[in-house]
Amino acid sequence: MNLKYFVQQVSMADFKKPFLHEAIWNKRLKTTGGRFFPSDGHLDFNPEILKVFGIDIFRQIVRHELCHYHLYYAGLGYRHKDKDFKHLLKEVDGLRYAPKLPRPNTKEYRYRCITCHQNFMRKRQINLQKYRCGRCGGYLISV
Repeated sequence: MNLKYFVQQVSMADFKKPFLHEAIWNKRLKTTGGRFFPSDGHLDFNPEILKVFGIDIFRQIVRHELCHYHLYYAGLGYRHKDKDFKHLLKEVDGLRYAPKLPRPNTKEYRYRCITCHQNFMRKRQINLQKYRCGRCGGYLISV
């Protein structure tokens, strides 16, 4: 799929205005569907959104970013909190928030205090020589 051509088509169909800047895929985006850069006018999009949710949801995200784009160049409120943005987003049926992508299986580390037997779950390993139980100050062991 030619991303710039798709964004130009959505812009003309839904906003009746041309999109004149660059649209690029950004694989580093994790929690957002896209970004607008006022400094140079280009748009970044998360390719995972298209793969996971399909073309309809992706089109709504493109509309969201185009709302920022067209409002910025019209000199109106283009930020999420602005009334102009909220009104235009509703008018073109854009998504307010990107849907959550499924996260890869993350390992959880389990620890237990040897004194009070309090259990702890962490997403990162901790140094058992350095950290103690927050409840009683006892030593921790890996479970």
